[in-house]
Amino acid sequence: MKNSLQAYVALALGIMEIVLVPASWVLSVLMPDSGVRSMLGSEGVRWFLGRFNDMLCSPIVAWLLLLSVAYGCASESGISAIFRSRNNLMYRQRIARTFVFWLSAGYVALILALAFMPHALLMSASGTLFPSPFSASLVPVISFGVCIISVVYAIVSGRFRSVTDVYRSLYAGIAASAPLYLYYILLTQLYYSIKFVFG
Repeated sequence: MKNSLQAYVALALGIMEIVLVPASWVLSVLMPDSGVRSMLGSEGVRWFLGRFNDMLCSPIVAWLLLLSVAYGCASESGISAIFRSRNNLMYRQRIARTFVFWLSAGYVALILALAFMPHALLMSASGTLFPSPFSASLVPVISFGVCIISVVYAIVSGRFRSVTDVYRSLYAGIAASAPLYLYYILLTQLYYSIKFVFG
C-alpha cells in the first residue's frame, strides 16, 4: 500500500510537469502581455536543458544523502536498543552504551569548542553563527557524528563483526530513502518550471 501511494505521488508530480509544458505555451499565446513564458519556445527549451543540472545541484540533495547515510548507520547498528530497553541490555551492549556516551560527550564538546570559544574557527568573520561555517556544516556534522557513534556502538556491542558490516550500514539508508531522491528531482523540476513560466 505504501509503495503504491508513493508511486501515485510520483506520477502526479510527473503529470503536473507534463501539463505545465503545453499550458505555458497556451497561456503565453492567449495572454502575450502577461509575462508568462512558454517552455516550448526557444528560450524555454534552452533554459530547461541548459539549467537542469543547476536546478538539481543544491545543498538539499547533499543533506538528503548525508542524512540517509546517518539513518542507515543508526538503524543497522541497533543503537536504538539503548533507548528502548535500558535494563534488558546484554553485557557488551552496556559496555557499548557507556563507550558511546563518552564518545558523544567528547564529540559535542569538540564541536561546541570549535563554534563557541572566543575566536572560534566555525564562527563567521563578524563573529556570528548564522550564517557561518557552523550553520553551513550543521547537517554534515550531525550526520558524521551519528555515523561514528552508531558504528562504534555496533562494533563494541558485537553487532558489526567485519568491514563489510560497516560498509553495508553506510549504504543501507540510501537504499531505504531512494523514493525521496525521486521526489526531490520531480519537485525541484516542477518548482523551477513554475518559477520560469510565471516568474
